[in-house]
Amino acid sequence: MPGIEVLGTEQQAAWRARRRPPVEKLPGGLWSVPVPIPDNPLRYTLSYLVPADDGLVVVDPGWDTDEGWTALLDGLATAGASTTDVAGIVTTHVHPDHHGLSARLRAESGAWIGMHPAERATLPQRRRDEHGDTRTEITTWLRGCGAPDAEIADLLGALDAAPRPAAELPEPDVLLEDGDLVPMRGRRLRAVWTPGHTPGHLCLQEPDAQLLLTGDHVLPRITPAIGSWPGAAEPPLGQFLRSLEQTATFDDHDALPAHEYRFRGLAARSELLREHHEQRCAEIVDVVTGLGQPTPWEIATRLTWSRPWAEIGFMRLSAVAETVAHIEYLAGQGRLGWPGYGATPARVTRSTP
Repeated sequence: MPGIEVLGTEQQAAWRARRRPPVEKLPGGLWSVPVPIPDNPLRYTLSYLVPADDGLVVVDPGWDTDEGWTALLDGLATAGASTTDVAGIVTTHVHPDHHGLSARLRAESGAWIGMHPAERATLPQRRRDEHGDTRTEITTWLRGCGAPDAEIADLLGALDAAPRPAAELPEPDVLLEDGDLVPMRGRRLRAVWTPGHTPGHLCLQEPDAQLLLTGDHVLPRITPAIGSWPGAAEPPLGQFLRSLEQTATFDDHDALPAHEYRFRGLAARSELLREHHEQRCAEIVDVVTGLGQPTPWEIATRLTWSRPWAEIGFMRLSAVAETVAHIEYLAGQGRLGWPGYGATPARVTRSTP
């Protein structure tokens, strides 16, 4: 892609070969450690070890499986360390492929856990207290989006069969606001709040080595999922696009993402992501114009996905969430009419110029 330079060439080769890349030492003395994700096309999370005078900080330990734990331990050993050297854990966000091993690593090391305050509110136990059990919440949401009962039953069945994260993920000991320095001696690591993929998503800047750990916010090839979430102060897509403006300013930094491979060219990649979402918005407006007053589910079934709708399977949940996020954004711009979803499917309309 123009303006983007692949830095993790071994990582890219491994990605293309569908194998796990090696543990690597990076500029600034950091290490990248691939931790496998079970039954997932992403295959692994790139966990980062950040050395400081008072021990290591582990960023995004990965999914909680025995295989993942072994991979993390092996990565520590390759870096000449063990769990006793881990002083802190930072999660860019609390999805299980990032935060899953945090509890086990804290128990072994005594390390503190840090995250953004908005991310703490999305921990599964906190969402359960607010919204009830996951199946009920998903069922209500899908019906409000216009999903047929048979489709809902299929998706719930797929949800039950999928690898499940822990019902509870660890609470943080340290809250990191935008601009805060991670508590570590002898190294600067600054929190950069980039909401969109999740409400409290963080990137982490290492200014001396000119590195930006981008989590899932900016990846070199994949477009991060931007889905709707209840209670958002503004549409998540709007937050994501504004966050891209911020990460584009780090164009002179190496990008260390949580998936795929390292690269340089954050400004160009951020612009490509903005263009992708504008194209998706235009496609949704065209679908609404053609259908008249469709439900979000009906819109999602007619959009362009990486595979035909009938073959998406369980990822239809993510596809509908992404569709709703774009509808909310377009409604905020006055390009679509959208009353919001409830127990009765709400219809989307084309706004009159």
